[in-house]
Amino acid sequence: MPVKTWKTHPAYYVLLEVLKKRGAMTDTELFEVLSEEFKDLGFKDFNEFLMRLEVTGKIRTTSMVRGKRRVELLT
Repeated sequence: MPVKTWKTHPAYYVLLEVLKKRGAMTDTELFEVLSEEFKDLGFKDFNEFLMRLEVTGKIRTTSMVRGKRRVELLT
């Protein structure tokens, strides 16, 4: 039986760290990076993280083309 281990950092913290290192990214690129670290992360959960972080003023998302968003860290 496989054993799940707890992550030391939550997914939203890793999301902020990735944006800090790499700068602005598209939402699909950012989701791919996070889904490598968190295998059970779904796109719905990812969108909820983005919405919470945008409401709290940590990130900004802007629409680029149909279905793509640019995610950038606010300093």
